[in-house]
Amino acid sequence: MKRLDYYWYARSPWLLLLTPFSLLFRLVAATRRLAYRSGLLRSRRVGVPVIVVGNITVGGTGKTPLVAWLAGYLRDRGYRPGIVARGYGGNASQWPQQVRPDSNPATVGDEAVMLAGRTQCPMAVGPDRYAAACALVQHSDCSIIISDDGLQHYALARDIEIAVIDGIRRFGTGFMLPAGPLREPVSRLDSVDLIVVNGLGAGREHRMHMRTGDAFRLVDGARRPLADFKSESVHAVAGIGNPQRFFRALSQDIRAVEQHEFPDHHHYRPEDIAFGDDRPVLMTEKDAVKCRYFAGDNVWYVPAEVELSDEFRKRLDELLELRAPTVADAVHL
Repeated sequence: MKRLDYYWYARSPWLLLLTPFSLLFRLVAATRRLAYRSGLLRSRRVGVPVIVVGNITVGGTGKTPLVAWLAGYLRDRGYRPGIVARGYGGNASQWPQQVRPDSNPATVGDEAVMLAGRTQCPMAVGPDRYAAACALVQHSDCSIIISDDGLQHYALARDIEIAVIDGIRRFGTGFMLPAGPLREPVSRLDSVDLIVVNGLGAGREHRMHMRTGDAFRLVDGARRPLADFKSESVHAVAGIGNPQRFFRALSQDIRAVEQHEFPDHHHYRPEDIAFGDDRPVLMTEKDAVKCRYFAGDNVWYVPAEVELSDEFRKRLDELLELRAPTVADAVHL
C-alpha cells in the first residue's frame, strides 16, 4: 500500500475529499501563529541566540545535514554551538534528554544520535524545545543554539529562521495537511530569513547541493571510496523521509542498486538487513545508528554532505552581524 505522501506529490484527485480537513488545519495553524504574534501566547528566550532550521512540509527535505553543516560553520567562526531537536522516535519516559554519540536511538531518536556523533556538539531533545534549550544552556557552555526542525514551535524565541525546501517535490498539492504536505501555508516563507532549496532554486532561494561522501563500515569504521563499489551489485537501505533521494544518489556512482525502502524512523531488526548473500549493504547515516550493534562486515553507511553557495554564506554572516548585540555577547562569554 502506498503511503499518503505518494499521493500528495502525485497530485491525486481523490485528495480533494480531504480539503475540508485541510481548511480546518489551516485555520488552527493561523490562529495559533496569531496568538504568538499578538502576545496571547508567549515566545521565550533562553539567553543565547537561536537559529531554527525547519521546513513547512512534512517529510525529508535535507534539513538535518544542513544543521550539521551549520554547526561546523558556526564553530569555525568562534561560536560554541549546541543543538536541540524533538527526539522523534525516542521513547524516553522523561524529557528533555541529553544526547551523546553513544546514546540509544530508541530512547532519544535516531536523528539526534546521528547529529551528536557527526557534530560532537552538546545536544538536548524533547517535545518542549524551550525546555530542551534551557537544559542545554544550563548544562553546557554553548553560546548559540541550533534547533533542528521547530519552525512551528513558536514557544522558543528565535533570532534567525532558515527554511529548507525539497527542490524536486516542492509543495505537492499545495494544500495543508491532510490533503497535502504543508504544515503552514507557502506564504510563511515570506517571513523567514533564509530559504534553502535542496536542488535547484529560484528568486531569493539559495541552492543546497547534497552529495554522497565515502562509505564507512559499521563494525570498525573502515573507510572506502564510494567509487570502489561502482562495478558491484549492492543492497541500498533507507528508512528516511525521502528514500528515493538516497537511492538516486547511489545510482549515480554504482552500477546495480537493489532498493530496500523502510518507513521513516524505522526500528531495524537484524533480519531487515540480512538478504541471504554477501553483497555490500549501503545505508544512510541515520539508519546506521540503529544497526551498528548487529551489522555484519558487509554493512556500510554513506553520509550526506552539503555544499552551499558563497551568497548563502554571505547572507548568513550578515544576519549574524545584524543580531550583533546578542550574537557578539554570546561569542565572547
